[in-house]
Amino acid sequence: MAKNDFSAEAASNYEQKCLCVLVLDISGSMEGTPITELNRGLQSFYEEIEDDPTTSQRLEVSLITFNHIVTTVQDPALVEKFKMPTLAVSGATAMVDAVREAIAKVAARKAWYKSTGQSYYRPWIILMTDGEPDSGQDIAGLANTIKVDTAAKKYAFLPIGVEGANMSVLNQIASVDMPAMPLKGTNFKAFFQWLSASVGIIVNAEEGQTVTLADPGNWMEAFTI
Repeated sequence: MAKNDFSAEAASNYEQKCLCVLVLDISGSMEGTPITELNRGLQSFYEEIEDDPTTSQRLEVSLITFNHIVTTVQDPALVEKFKMPTLAVSGATAMVDAVREAIAKVAARKAWYKSTGQSYYRPWIILMTDGEPDSGQDIAGLANTIKVDTAAKKYAFLPIGVEGANMSVLNQIASVDMPAMPLKGTNFKAFFQWLSASVGIIVNAEEGQTVTLADPGNWMEAFTI
């Protein structure tokens, strides 16, 4: 199957789907405690989704990692279709390329939902990074794409800066309604608990309903969309 071509895939069920693409920095600067805590947070996220009968049948997760290269570790799938991998670190920071791959994956998956008769919620793209992008990465171009796309409600984009991240870069690419947020320390588990709770609220909402996301607790300052 070609990259981002889901045409040969059959629908697992016809529940309304919510796609969440996690774009994760695994460059060398994430070595040690950060990558250990990120892996713990991912596993906690997986377990909480798996334990929720509604979310587990509606949320599709995709994992894209980046260092000097961009890798799709997991194409969009319900948790019953995959096991959360353990990530390792190395290399530089091709952040812009990774986010653009996530945008392309969202577009392809939405087309597949439509072709298979599945309704869907607005997808999420979540970027988690602790470093600056490599030189030559087109930040301004990506920022423009995200602002246009999010204004058209093609997806929600949430950039998370791990401790030491260049927040000015993340704020540059953030959408108007969802500013970049700094992660306190290596509190990945708390973030992913918030994410699973927020997704649970979304997938249980009526179409068109305005929702307030879960209380962010101690990992960031609150915001509402």
